[in-house]
Amino acid sequence: MPTLNWIGKDAVLNHHKEVPFHLLRCDPKLSVGDPDSGNLLIQGDNLLALKALLPYYAGKVQLIYIDPPYNTG
Repeated sequence: MPTLNWIGKDAVLNHHKEVPFHLLRCDPKLSVGDPDSGNLLIQGDNLLALKALLPYYAGKVQLIYIDPPYNTG
């Protein structure tokens, strides 16, 4: 099986351990629809968002769609 190798790969593979955990905050001004629907739209850094979801959804998620970075200028 092909693999990707680069200088500093080990540091990147363990980077998620160094990123701090944050709780999700609901902003009622940006919310629409039924608050009990269970649907979420999260705006933020992918890694921070995924770490915030981990306590609620560990072992329960089969698919996550992560949109590529935008508005990064």
